[in-house]
Amino acid sequence: MAQQIQPIFILPEGSQRTTGRTAQRANIMAAKAVSETVRTTLGPKGMDKMLVDNLGDIVVTNDGVTILEEMNVEHPAAKMIVEVAKTQEDEVGDGTTTAVVIAGELLKKAEDLLEQNVHPTLITKGYRMASQKAQEVLNSIAEPITDRDTDMLEKIAMTAMTGKGAETAKEHLSKLAVKAVRDVGDTINAKLSVNKDNIKIEKKVGGAVEDSELVEGIILDKEKVHPGMADVIKNAKVALIDVAVEVKSTETEAKIQITDPNQLQGFIDMEEKILRDKVEKIAKSGANVVFCQKGIDDLAQHFMAKKGMYAARRVSKSDMEKLARATGAKVVTSLDDLSPSDLGNAGVVEARKVGDEDMTFIKECKNAKAVTMLIRGGTAHVVDEVKRAVDDAIGDVASALTSGKVVAGAGATETELAMQLRRYAESLSGREQLAVNAFAEAIEIIPKTLAENSGLDPIDIVTELKAQHDKGRKWAGIDVFTGKIMDAWKEGVLEPLKVKTQAISSASEVACMILRIDDVIASGKSESRGPAMPPGGPEGMGGDY
Repeated sequence: MAQQIQPIFILPEGSQRTTGRTAQRANIMAAKAVSETVRTTLGPKGMDKMLVDNLGDIVVTNDGVTILEEMNVEHPAAKMIVEVAKTQEDEVGDGTTTAVVIAGELLKKAEDLLEQNVHPTLITKGYRMASQKAQEVLNSIAEPITDRDTDMLEKIAMTAMTGKGAETAKEHLSKLAVKAVRDVGDTINAKLSVNKDNIKIEKKVGGAVEDSELVEGIILDKEKVHPGMADVIKNAKVALIDVAVEVKSTETEAKIQITDPNQLQGFIDMEEKILRDKVEKIAKSGANVVFCQKGIDDLAQHFMAKKGMYAARRVSKSDMEKLARATGAKVVTSLDDLSPSDLGNAGVVEARKVGDEDMTFIKECKNAKAVTMLIRGGTAHVVDEVKRAVDDAIGDVASALTSGKVVAGAGATETELAMQLRRYAESLSGREQLAVNAFAEAIEIIPKTLAENSGLDPIDIVTELKAQHDKGRKWAGIDVFTGKIMDAWKEGVLEPLKVKTQAISSASEVACMILRIDDVIASGKSESRGPAMPPGGPEGMGGDY
């Protein structure tokens, strides 16, 4: 009698497993699908996407990272591509679509090599060599820039905003972006450091995009606490308080028994005295403007108004930090410690109505290390998209100043890079040469996509572009408006070097990671999470919830 073999279960029930070429194909396909989604948004003539979430909220944008975040991607390999966009956004602030498109194309070219039986390890080795060489080439062709090159910095900001919702007012907004970055920059060890968090962007629906303005100081989404306070305070002495201007409640639950009306009056008088003393302490320091992180009692508001002070309450912690950087004030946690040296200065503190909301403007701060951009626009969707465009512009200007190097856009840098990588491939022996050539071809997807999105013939444009670069014109790029080849540098299409280096390094890293995966194991749903909920949910819940 034949021995009966008992089946061996290694993975839990419900697990799914794909191996070998099937797993590779599925991963590459998922990554390519994500890349294709954002590809049509690239360039000055890129189109927008409308994304509707399950609540019916609408986002209209052509910003790569916003699209991918709103899509709620599920596939594990596709999620890795989304991470590329997020990294690009965090590191530079722009170039997210470029990074994703390059990553997708690298995987597409790798797929062709896999069909030719080139081993994934050899492809990844070739890609890493190409990526390293690309960094060297980019650094060698980049041009220097300093914070004195205002014209170039504005062109960088305009390039970042071209093709986005802010295009109509890009000249105005680029000037604001450059000024904002310059204002908040700190020189550390002879190098400029820019913390983008010190540039606050406030959005308000109403007016036109051209009405957007930069305030050398902070705009708070807060109104004055008392109507008796003045709307404008000049030569403001600003106190930042992280303590409630209220009668302190007891730590434990307490009960007060009053047997006599006089006792009640005495109790009220005592509360009043406590609040009056608190306001006196603030007034004694010389402060005439108070921003409080906590609450301000109604009676204290009255006393402050009598003293001619301006006050706002419940200011967020991040806004308090920005106010400290803008005015030079110190955040105080005890009123007893408040002294004239803790106060900051502002030329004007003004209560202003923007649209239908009351806001507080802290302006004309000397050497303000925190500034605010007020973005205006006709509808909420327009304002949101302009904000994203301004974010990109600020990121680009900050990156250009931090790295001190810029390159030309319009597909010029990518074409030059591809040409030099092909020359590098010729010096290699072995199959890595195929991978480096594939990397060079993948980089060319950027000028090709720019041409496609502009309604031009990509083959004609790219071949003409290559011919110009072979003649030594390293900044030859595509003029998407005329359909001709132009000198991108002279035309002012400039981008920071960091956009390119970061996009290529993160795209090649993720492509290498996906190529090396030959087994995908997805766990089934765990059964050990306690008893299942009865149909219809807990008692009192409707059946559909």
